Amino acid sequence: MRLAFISDVHGNAIALEAVLKDLEEKKVDKVFVLGDLCYRGPEPKRSLELVQSINCQVVKGNADEWVVRGVAEGEVPGQALEMMRQEREWTYSHLSEDDVGYLQALPTEIVTTIEGVKIHVFHATPNSLFEVVVPFAEDDVIQEKLMEREADLYLYGHIHTPYIRFLNGKAVVNLGSVGLPFDGLNQASYSLVDIENGSIQASIVRVKYDLDKVMDTLQTSDYPNKEFLINVWRNGRL
Repeated sequence: MRLAFISDVHGNAIALEAVLKDLEEKKVDKVFVLGDLCYRGPEPKRSLELVQSINCQVVKGNADEWVVRGVAEGEVPGQALEMMRQEREWTYSHLSEDDVGYLQALPTEIVTTIEGVKIHVFHATPNSLFEVVVPFAEDDVIQEKLMEREADLYLYGHIHTPYIRFLNGKAVVNLGSVGLPFDGLNQASYSLVDIENGSIQASIVRVKYDLDKVMDTLQTSDYPNKEFLINVWRNGRL
């Protein structure tokens, strides 16, 4: 069984298309999406429609929650709050009531067993859409924040920085970001997991996409924070 886990599309439909093409070429059996579909990119509605078109299981991310109810004070740095609220309003205005209802109704975690392997997926942590667990966190932090439920494989998004760690025979995977990577490589990121006879092989996959086309799409829109996005896309980091 070949599984793909993707996350943090952030309205970058062109990057998502490249990833979906890669999944098709790799003959993936099942896809999971770990949130942050629409907010902070030039094509929120098309990104959502692409996710819905693959008939996969999806969990809610913090950016999906922001689309639904706005960005609250204290959730982002004070100097960024007004701009992020403007970006949220722009995103919200490009979605229908049904789109927003879809985001609102998403679950915050999925626990499933596939070919004898128990898998736990969530956006940031099982108990928070916002908490940050970094790749270099101490083992006890990883165990406390991410591994409270019994599982063989834990996958999450949120930090836009992919990694794989093994603790006490369990695998912890961060997928990175499809549409807005922060690890210095301006390519879409996702995780591929192969399960065979109860054994797990997990990898991080990077996919090139047409960055110039994405920037052209942004420049021809009235998106309120263009320079920020262009700099992140070019450099692959904040």
